[in-house]
Amino acid sequence: MLFQLPRLTSALRDPFDVDQAYLHRKAVLQSRSKPRNSANSLDELELACKIVHRWEEASLEVRQAYKQFIGIVVELIDREVASEEFHEVGLAVYWLFAKPAEEEEDENKYIALKKVELEKIVGHAVSVAHVQKVASHAQRLSVLQPGDHGIAINSKEQVNGYSSDVEFGADLAFHAPSRFLIDVALEDVDLLGIEASASQSLASFHHGWYEDGDSKYNQLADGRSYDLSWLRDVCDVLARDSSSALSGDELAMTICRVLDSDKPGEEIAADLLDLVGDSAFETVQDIIMHREELVDAVHRGMLALKSDKTTSSAQSRMPSYGTQVTVQTESEKQIDKLRRKEEKRHRHGAEYAAESNFSAASFSSLLEASEKKRPFDVLVGTGEHLLPVRDLPQGTMRKHYKGYDEVIIPPTPTAEMKPGEKLIEIKELDDFAQAAFRGYKTLNRIQSRIFQTVYYTNENILVCAPTGAGKTNIAMISILHEIGQHFKEGYLHKDKFKIVYVAPMKALAAEVTSTFSHRLSPLNVAVRELTGDMQLTKYELDETQMIVTTPEKWDVITRKSSDMSLSMLVKLLIIDEVHLLNDDRGAVIEALVESTQSMIRIVGLSATLPNYLEVAEFLKVNPQKGLFFFDSSYRPVPLAQQYIGISEHNFLARMELLNEICYKKVADAIKQGHQAMIFVHSRKDTAKTAEKLVEVARINDELDLFKNDAHPQFSLIKKEVHKSRNKDLVKLFEFGVGIHHAGMLRADRGLTERLFSDGLLKVLVCTATLAWGVNLPAHTVVIKGTQLYDPKAGGWKDLGMLDVMQIFGRAGRPQFDKSGEGIIITSHDKLSYYLRLLTSQLPIESQFISSLKDNLNAEVVLGTVTNVKEACAWLRYTYLAVRMRLNPLAYGIGWDEVVADPSLTLKQRALVTEAARALDKAKMMRFDEKSGNFYCTELGRISSHFYIQYSSVETYNEMLRRHMNEAEIINMVARSSEFENIVVREEEQNELEELARTCCPLEVKGGPSNKHGKISILIQILWKLEEKNADLDRLVDMEEKDIGALIRYGPGGRLVKQYLGYFPSLQLSATVSPITRTVLKDSENDHIYHSELFTLTKKMARGEPQKLSFTVPIFEPHPPQYYIRAVSDSWLHAEAFYVISFHNLALPEARTMHTELLDLKPLPVTSLRNPTYESLYKFSHFNPIQTQAFHILYHTDNNVLLGAPTGSGKTISAELAMLRLFDTQPDMKVVYIAPLKAIVRERMSDWKKNLVPRLGKQMVEMTGDYTPDLMALLSADIIISTPEKWDGISRNWHSRSYVKKVGLTILDEIHLLGADRGPILEVIVSRMRYISSQTDRAVRFVGLSTALANAGDLADWLGVGETGLFNFKPSVRPVPLEVHIQGYPGKFYCPRMNSMNKPAYAAICTHSPTKPVLIFVSSRRQTRLTALDLIQFAASDEHPRQFLSLAEVELQMVLSQITDQNLRHTLQFGIGLHHAGLNDRDRSLVEELFANSKIQVLVCTSTLAWGVNLPAHLVIIKGTEYYDGKSKRYVDFPITDILQMMGRAGRPQYDQHGKAVILVHEPKKSFYKKFLYEPFPVESSLKEQLHDHINAEIVSGTICHKEDAVHYLTWTYLFRRLMVNPAYYGLEDTEPETLSSYLSRLIQNTFEDLEDSGCIKMDEDRVESMMLGSIASQYYLSYKTVSMFGSNISPDTSIEVFLLILSGASEYDELPVRHNEDLKNAALAEKVRYNVDKNRLDDPHVKANLLFQAHFSQLELPISDYVTDLKSVLDQSIRIIQAMIDICANSGWLASSITCMQLLQMIMQGLWCDKGSSLWMLPSMNVEIEDALRRRGLTTLQQLLRVPKDTLQSIIGNSTAQRLFQDLQHFPHVQIKLKFQRREGDDENSRSLSIKLEKTNYRRSTSRAFVPRYPKVKDEAWWLVLGNTSTSELYALKRISFTNHVVTHMKLPETLTNLQGVKLILVSDCYLGFEQEVSVENI
Repeated sequence: MLFQLPRLTSALRDPFDVDQAYLHRKAVLQSRSKPRNSANSLDELELACKIVHRWEEASLEVRQAYKQFIGIVVELIDREVASEEFHEVGLAVYWLFAKPAEEEEDENKYIALKKVELEKIVGHAVSVAHVQKVASHAQRLSVLQPGDHGIAINSKEQVNGYSSDVEFGADLAFHAPSRFLIDVALEDVDLLGIEASASQSLASFHHGWYEDGDSKYNQLADGRSYDLSWLRDVCDVLARDSSSALSGDELAMTICRVLDSDKPGEEIAADLLDLVGDSAFETVQDIIMHREELVDAVHRGMLALKSDKTTSSAQSRMPSYGTQVTVQTESEKQIDKLRRKEEKRHRHGAEYAAESNFSAASFSSLLEASEKKRPFDVLVGTGEHLLPVRDLPQGTMRKHYKGYDEVIIPPTPTAEMKPGEKLIEIKELDDFAQAAFRGYKTLNRIQSRIFQTVYYTNENILVCAPTGAGKTNIAMISILHEIGQHFKEGYLHKDKFKIVYVAPMKALAAEVTSTFSHRLSPLNVAVRELTGDMQLTKYELDETQMIVTTPEKWDVITRKSSDMSLSMLVKLLIIDEVHLLNDDRGAVIEALVESTQSMIRIVGLSATLPNYLEVAEFLKVNPQKGLFFFDSSYRPVPLAQQYIGISEHNFLARMELLNEICYKKVADAIKQGHQAMIFVHSRKDTAKTAEKLVEVARINDELDLFKNDAHPQFSLIKKEVHKSRNKDLVKLFEFGVGIHHAGMLRADRGLTERLFSDGLLKVLVCTATLAWGVNLPAHTVVIKGTQLYDPKAGGWKDLGMLDVMQIFGRAGRPQFDKSGEGIIITSHDKLSYYLRLLTSQLPIESQFISSLKDNLNAEVVLGTVTNVKEACAWLRYTYLAVRMRLNPLAYGIGWDEVVADPSLTLKQRALVTEAARALDKAKMMRFDEKSGNFYCTELGRISSHFYIQYSSVETYNEMLRRHMNEAEIINMVARSSEFENIVVREEEQNELEELARTCCPLEVKGGPSNKHGKISILIQILWKLEEKNADLDRLVDMEEKDIGALIRYGPGGRLVKQYLGYFPSLQLSATVSPITRTVLKDSENDHIYHSELFTLTKKMARGEPQKLSFTVPIFEPHPPQYYIRAVSDSWLHAEAFYVISFHNLALPEARTMHTELLDLKPLPVTSLRNPTYESLYKFSHFNPIQTQAFHILYHTDNNVLLGAPTGSGKTISAELAMLRLFDTQPDMKVVYIAPLKAIVRERMSDWKKNLVPRLGKQMVEMTGDYTPDLMALLSADIIISTPEKWDGISRNWHSRSYVKKVGLTILDEIHLLGADRGPILEVIVSRMRYISSQTDRAVRFVGLSTALANAGDLADWLGVGETGLFNFKPSVRPVPLEVHIQGYPGKFYCPRMNSMNKPAYAAICTHSPTKPVLIFVSSRRQTRLTALDLIQFAASDEHPRQFLSLAEVELQMVLSQITDQNLRHTLQFGIGLHHAGLNDRDRSLVEELFANSKIQVLVCTSTLAWGVNLPAHLVIIKGTEYYDGKSKRYVDFPITDILQMMGRAGRPQYDQHGKAVILVHEPKKSFYKKFLYEPFPVESSLKEQLHDHINAEIVSGTICHKEDAVHYLTWTYLFRRLMVNPAYYGLEDTEPETLSSYLSRLIQNTFEDLEDSGCIKMDEDRVESMMLGSIASQYYLSYKTVSMFGSNISPDTSIEVFLLILSGASEYDELPVRHNEDLKNAALAEKVRYNVDKNRLDDPHVKANLLFQAHFSQLELPISDYVTDLKSVLDQSIRIIQAMIDICANSGWLASSITCMQLLQMIMQGLWCDKGSSLWMLPSMNVEIEDALRRRGLTTLQQLLRVPKDTLQSIIGNSTAQRLFQDLQHFPHVQIKLKFQRREGDDENSRSLSIKLEKTNYRRSTSRAFVPRYPKVKDEAWWLVLGNTSTSELYALKRISFTNHVVTHMKLPETLTNLQGVKLILVSDCYLGFEQEVSVENI
């Protein structure tokens, strides 16, 4: 380390003979010195320091040259001289030869001259060769060093005169002070081959330094102090004079031990007399009297020795700056205590430790160490804080005054521009970036230096530069770079990025927001503040591109998984004041950086740091590219510093002196024309100091110095100042003094800042917040005192160095000052501390351990850390991990631990485990130490989301009780650690007592003098209006003037009234529907049964009432009432209240009948007694459930209801009933009805393989995808159908013989009666039972379901007798099930689903690491997102393909067959996707791979639970809600769906038990815990969908009268449940009159609604069907849909309107509009042809419209979900359009009918009919071909079909023509022939038109339509339209389909006598432009 020699002080300039005094003193010193051994002499290291300039910084080459030179000198003197002489010889030889010979000088002559001088030095002859050798080595060493190295020692005389006992100044030359070495690194010593310690090298300097000022110790008569030197001399005399066996040094060491013991003075005196004898009594007396001085000297020596030892041992491990700066700050005292304890444990005990310390050191080394005085200590003295030191700048002076010392450090001159260094001009930036630098011409030096990296790369950046160096503009450059990346084609994509600027204080955040907002406004970039003071709404956050926030606020946001969407958009994170890592809040910054994703760019801005490399490593900065360090020479305004230490002991005198010094410094600055800022450490002290300044100025008659009344604006501003309510501000303004602190109003603070900035205030007294928050510089900055109160510690602490640096950063105004001045006034004992801090540049340490528990909890809650291993990995990203490796002692880690565990993995694990145990104890998480897993709890989640500290949670756990009053709750809250910084100020006492007495209705526990009491008072202060009983309800009813009178402010009444309008008001109503006797569907006593967060948007509030449905328990005896309370989360007293009375509530009977599973012997398959039937089954015996039901199913025709858990073999049970029918009534049909297409598909697949071919039966499928023709239905033995299809067919059962031939109806999953599609199932069964009663043919019913609570009612409805009812318990599963339910929070669905992905992965690893896993999710999108996250987690575990069991060759073969891109990607990692959006081939491939265990994980939608029988060992249900498009919110899956999914867990052949993990929304966790094990009753939901079914029965003729309708209802399940659970359906009791009235009213209301819609016509109690009703029934449409058609379709409706009508169909009510899809719809709306309602972009009908238009325009859809949505929309559209066509035709509207037919063609082809040409139906068509054909007049496909192939080749070329010709083969060429024909049975007036249609392209023998853009297979169909094109009348319409040719007839209307203009038009239902018109009049 280098230090500058001090300049000669005035103490050396007294008038006496200096030379004489010097010679005399030297003689005395030499006479006293004794011969020393080599160990205590000047060592060789010192010689190295004298010869080599800046030895510490010397290169390896210089050190090597020095070693070689020393080797030559050793040879020269034959190693025979003493060490001291060697030093003199070595130095003399070097200076003799260091200067080479002059060029003109003869070399031989030079050598000869030097040889003579050399021989004089060594004292013997030296050969010429030796001389040449010495000369060459000395000159080489000289050349390798810098040119100015000679200033260290420049004359031979100095060398010869050097001694360890020289007087101060004896070896100083009077020129510029030199620097010398006082420390050396260990490796440097090794180069010399000499063992020397740093303590020895330092010791050699202490003798020569003169200390100015009074000595601390009493002095002897000869001027000596009572120190260890005196003790040694005394002991030498005692040892010589006595017969003691101890030497003088040993005796002295023993006395030191005695003195340092804890014994009282008398015992110590006795011990000493025992040691030295009674003769030395006076000596002992002297020792005892000066014990304190001697013990101090011992401690100082021991500390110095220990410090040197630590330094030397640490240097090999730690970086150089780390050893130079070993600092113990206040905040590390606790850690240091722990470290010391650890070290002591490794010794043999405390006493022995002390002994060993003493024994390890010899007395001579202790003496030397205690007297060691460094040059720095001469200037700054020694304080209580001992720190190693660097150097002070050149020119530093120390002055002594009465009562204080002053150290003046001159400003560091600004570094000069380096060669090639240039400033970047603003015009070099991009045009858009220049807008943000308006008014700037160039960047400054620092900004120019970093410009290339910041502006042109994406590197992470750390800039360490002095305060005021322009770091704000560095942030701006990085922001502009980010903005530039999102500028595309001149447009800024503002929704693609977010920039976050983290400022350490709210005040600074406000300033940054203001600055950046102004500068970025030309770019239209929104900058907003997000702090505790400034909240942002979700909309504002979305609209903001740059968020300026505090570390804590951003930490809160990143902790919440619901805000993930925001943090995912962040592309740039700017952290200002990174050096705050060392501060109490540093842990928050660590948490932010640690959690920041790698793709986010981090820009760190910091003050100058010593350990910037480590901070760079932590910020993931590449030190070669992104690290920039600038020292104080880059400060824009150089800083002069004054450190003043007050030594006065008397408190009052010290305070007086403090004020005087402060005044003097401020007055000096003002006299020089500068402004000054004084920083104090409390709000109260600002005014007190300001008043004191004015008082001192008045005493000194210098008030005019401060006053500023001459300022031109003084009188104007004075008026403004006098408006302020702050008395101090007004009073002090008169004297040109201002005050500023956080307790002032913002307006007053702003005024003060403006006054100071404008020069109206010359002095500003403020607190430290101003330094951080406001950029307000002054020339002179004074820190008045350095003690500030720390409420957390409950005592005083020193002002931190970071604060000092920040405050000093305000010194010097860049535009006006050439230098700034920073003055710190402290106590004398702290003077050295602050100087040492300044020079040491303390390394910043991590504070992360202090908040490790809170941050670990936050990660566990977020789901990013789930076990100890992940926590350790997380900890490795922190700054703590970086610093622990480099400075382990500071974190309580001994060096032995470091040696044993260099990576500190064990220490990290120990920290994590300790934190996890503490969190577990506090119930913030569950820690399973055996597995190392963490499980989040609700308490931990709350504390994380609301940023509550662990210590507060501990307090709550201790104090929270079930029953607490408000006073106790407030007292508990007041004890939260978040309030630890609150202090009770002396001046507040009276006011607090007054408030407690007058404004606090509750008891203030602890009283107002206690800080908890103060918090309690502040919480309790209520608004004055409440004292006047003016509650909100009363205020709403009051007039404006009355409110004004109440508050005694007339105009305020209007304002209050206005704000009352903003206050939300809710109205609640509720209905109760009992489900079971203990469950209500819909609750306060002492328990909250249900709570959920409900968001009411402005749009929702304006619309219909919002309906919420939830389930709560009810207990016996029934409570009188439940309460529902809606409470606002942000408005006080905004609540609505509703009471539910149970007075007349009728509850269902509590009877759940379960069938006991009998212990029967399993029946063998041979019991079937039919070899063919037996061959169907591969197993030998039926399972217990099948065995028990076998007889009833196979040997009787009884109806059966079989309720058993999923996987119990119910399908085989149903097959037994089928086999019975085939045996007994082979001509009858089986109808198998399954509620989902997936189940139908599974049944088809299963029975097609085995049952159907073996039994020789015919089977058909009836779903939305397949509609069999009449012949297939007639010949089928087994019909498998969905409820809708069978409902549609059976509606016309009178005319359909195959419906009447049904002998067995199997109803699978009949418990779904209560679900959405349940009413259809209910209607089918009711109708089939009705048909059976009407035809006298028994229809057998077999119902299959899960375990039911009300199986008896269901059995009764199905006609099942007691023998046919089997309702087994859920527990009789073939494979037992283990269920785990985990709750997850989160207001929003998507982020909540995201937070479940990691737990899902953990569940796989825990429960089923190698066995098959099914994961159920709610949507197709979630299958994709979940699979991708699982892949990511597997990859991070370094097992990316752990779920795959396929060889690479097999995998590639499978992938080549997959068409879905997402599925192809996930299969590579062994994860399959399964949902309705996949095509059949992809779906079946995935099923096969999973069934054969080739892939381990299958992520699927809920349909798979019902559809495909693919059991797994583990089932994970990820979320129990799905998006309901109708209500536009997420709703719960029916409990039946959850049970069905769980039922897939456990494979009967392989597993002993199955496992199900259900991940639910936290509020619903208890609900699922209860109801998964309690079977739910099945209720009817027919009432809600009764209209359509009643309409269908009216159309079919079943209902003609009101009585028929009531009779029809008695066949329904609804009727059965009305009798049992009337309250569920809104019925009070089951009396016959009540029931009859209820049914009659229900039917009447239904009839009236149908009549209003135009579907039926009522005549008193009779009803008949209308055209709209018939169409609704025929096409299976809602009555609302056809009613809307009837109202909106007109004779000449356009395509645009038809599209609007089609989209408006109620069949699209359920189309999902997912979260944020309104934004995608808005983007799509900009691209489509027709406008849509921009205010309803979240409406499913608007989305349907957009999807249709996108389909016609062939636009790319935004996400894959839209592709599957489009398939669904197109699928539904066919029957809707056909119904529209029928309505048009029935109305006789030709134009609208044709237009509607064209709409269907557009659906099929994905093209606009009136835009472009039908030629574009050809796949190979392009613009060039179209142009070529147009030039030949070929504009339609019909024309092209007639063109010969040769002609086509000549038009467009061979290869193209060949391709086009192949495409044309897909299209039919139809020829029409007409003739009139009278048919048999026709009367005379009627005529028939015979029509023959024939396809002329015979190569094409298929009727399959060519519709590549339609998602389903379709057959061609045609319409024959008879109409008059001139009058636009339509006479007849017929739809036909044929393969090659067909002859059909159309009957002409009798009214049609004139055939003029009548034409037959042939219209295709799938091809555009294929219309053909034939005139009828010419036939």
